[in-house]
Amino acid sequence: MVILSALFSSSETGMMAINKYRLKHKANEGHKGAQKVLKLLESPDRLLGVILLGNNFVNIFASSIATIIAMRLMGEAGIALAAGILTLVILVFSEVAPKTLAALYPEKVAYPAAYLLQPLLTILSPIVWTVNFFANGILRIFGIKVTKNNSDNDSLSHDELKTLIKEATGKLPKQYRSMLSGIMQLETTSVEDVMIPKQDIYGVDVNQPVDKIINQIIKSPFSRIPVYRDNIDEGLIGVVNLKKLLPIIQHGEITLKNIIKVTRPGYFIPETTNLNVQLNHFNNQKRKMALIVNEYGNLQGLLTMEDLFEEIVGTLSTDTRTKSSIDAKKLEDGTILSDASEFIRDLNKLYELSLPTDGPKTLNGLIQEIMETLPPMGTCIRINDYCLEVTATSKHQIDQVKITLLAPTETP
Repeated sequence: MVILSALFSSSETGMMAINKYRLKHKANEGHKGAQKVLKLLESPDRLLGVILLGNNFVNIFASSIATIIAMRLMGEAGIALAAGILTLVILVFSEVAPKTLAALYPEKVAYPAAYLLQPLLTILSPIVWTVNFFANGILRIFGIKVTKNNSDNDSLSHDELKTLIKEATGKLPKQYRSMLSGIMQLETTSVEDVMIPKQDIYGVDVNQPVDKIINQIIKSPFSRIPVYRDNIDEGLIGVVNLKKLLPIIQHGEITLKNIIKVTRPGYFIPETTNLNVQLNHFNNQKRKMALIVNEYGNLQGLLTMEDLFEEIVGTLSTDTRTKSSIDAKKLEDGTILSDASEFIRDLNKLYELSLPTDGPKTLNGLIQEIMETLPPMGTCIRINDYCLEVTATSKHQIDQVKITLLAPTETP
């Protein structure tokens, strides 16, 4: 009876602790034990009913046998002794030990147990149905509905799925975990978060000699270049693709008219567009570059398909704006000295920080928003677990910031 009690106890824990996603994968591969477990878990009330029915029966039966033996050997005085010894034996050998084993190795326990529980459930089905009828009736009194398969319990929210990717994919290489996390972040990341700022856009002003225009185009590290007259904000002509322009340059037929002829009109998008939406727009519009504007129509920056892919796969080898180009460095004491114009998301990725990214995009903007003024050099503020110290300023902005990780009780 003690051995049977251990089997029922371990099967209960194993069935409830088994990984549902791994179980479904095994079942789809044709694993017979996984298929039986999956079928049993479709009706958890019936499964628990047969397990608890068997467990309680063998426990009570064991208690009855122990009581009879104790009375024959020691009389009425043996009843209390038998109860105490049996309680200890069942607790150790039929409850704690087997359940701990099943919690550690749920698959090794659940798969063999399914071969026992499935026929037992068929045999004891009338009794199990009767027990569940009264048990489920009590639950309904308290407003709890028992369904055959509650799919809501298996579904994961966006944040839960991110936690699952981070915590439950330990066997995957780090780069693959990073890619999965990057895909999840496309939904919550806007183009404004990853764009090339307007001041960093590599463009060509056509109001200059043709030889200088050609020289700038040839030296360009990019395959697509915005062209404009005088000012990229108001004089933007469009975007020129070097693949179309280089054959003209090779034949020596380059003129300003030819450059403008192969220029494609700019493709503008709002700064609030999410990356997953923009990825579809790039495919639908047959575009690889977009110009980002704010609600007033002012140019804010530029986004390429490569920038978007980098959020998933990391820095591409063809991109000249690599992590090493970020104007920040980690000092020997563990602090980080960074240009205040650097994007917070880039710093978070490079140094594994957790600075907030739901507001201003740069360190300069973050500090000024909190201070509501341009702080003087030497100002220190605490943001989460970090001390941000202003180490250099200019007339209109913060130039340099030192980032220090603080202990939970430490103050800047």
